[in-house]
Amino acid sequence: MDKTRKMERGDAARQGALKLLAAVEDGATLDEAGALIERLPPADRARARRLALEVLRRGWRADALLEPMLARKPRPDIRRILRLATVEMLALGEAPHGAVNAAVTLCRGLSGKGQAAAGMVNAVLRKAAAAKDAWAKLPPQKMPDWLRAPVAAAWGRDVTRAIEAAHEAGAPLDLTAKAGDAPGEALPTGSFRLPSGTQVSALEGYDSGDWWVQDAAAAMAVRVLDPQPGERIADLCAAPGGKTMQLAAAGAEVIALDISESRLARVAENLARCGLSAKLVAADALEWRTDAPLDAVLLDAPCSATGTIRRHPELPLIRDGSAIAELADLQARLIDHALSLLKPGGRLVFATCSLHPAEGEEQLTATLARHPDLTVEPATAPGVEPGWLTESGALRLRPDLWPERGGMDGFFIARLRKSGVKS
Repeated sequence: MDKTRKMERGDAARQGALKLLAAVEDGATLDEAGALIERLPPADRARARRLALEVLRRGWRADALLEPMLARKPRPDIRRILRLATVEMLALGEAPHGAVNAAVTLCRGLSGKGQAAAGMVNAVLRKAAAAKDAWAKLPPQKMPDWLRAPVAAAWGRDVTRAIEAAHEAGAPLDLTAKAGDAPGEALPTGSFRLPSGTQVSALEGYDSGDWWVQDAAAAMAVRVLDPQPGERIADLCAAPGGKTMQLAAAGAEVIALDISESRLARVAENLARCGLSAKLVAADALEWRTDAPLDAVLLDAPCSATGTIRRHPELPLIRDGSAIAELADLQARLIDHALSLLKPGGRLVFATCSLHPAEGEEQLTATLARHPDLTVEPATAPGVEPGWLTESGALRLRPDLWPERGGMDGFFIARLRKSGVKS
């Protein structure tokens, strides 16, 4: 491939990244914005998404570096180009001349005043390219105040900054094996880890369904539940199906419930690829009833997903925390209903991929106040470290844990035992 063709492909990926970033600024998630770049060749589409992710993780740092170099605040499309080139040069190791030339070309492709900004973009980015030391001294991008304040109150400033560093670093690729091993580094909790950007479909065991993609923290919910062969277990809010497959692989009789038929179809696809089975039910988890009491329920409840910012750095930009109270209320109602599905002595694992205490520690406290007959059982499982357990015995996982291994998603996981006495 000649140099011109490489530049054209690079510009296609950059243009795709800019489209994604613009969509996020309008309130879309990266997944929702994916249709904007679906016509790109697969390699360019993947690179566009990677570039957008990196800019979202470091946009604040780029702005902080660039602001003293700018005479006035740039318009949004120019600001996106400046951020992209700055991150390429100072975070991703792109050669300055290539990143600067590409940014200038992108400006010239705009209309009117965008074209006129090309000279300014060229001059500013050349200064930015020489500011490696200043870039290195800037702290990681901060969480928004609506999340940072409760996180700092719960765990302190040092942990808060460590979480923000983990968010900037991004997330590796974790696998859960159906049985035995999977590609990658074996983690103490039973998952397997590969570098970010690994092509999943090219890995050994993909076609044969020997494993599936699942963050190591997410996989802990089922390990805490400890399903046994033959147990009747409902997985409420089951999509995309990672936990359903864990339950099925353990030999449980699984009922996988989700309100979305399209999302449930994805669960069916994943089960089929891995040669596992479960009863799939499209229904509202608050209204669904079972014909006989269950041995256990896994409730991975709808939440703010703030524990997944490593993977979805757009979330702090498109949410303002206003939904936390409503989500916490929904979680409480789901917990109460899940408990009604259990036989006496049955167990419930409640989990949220959230860093907000209102969706974890505070939710558990409120649940125990409503249900004094419940017992919190220690959230033990292979690889669980003592420091991960809360005073109540629940499991609090955070992105800053395992820093030497690449961190993990933020999760709150509590195992609750229903009274053995019939009410």
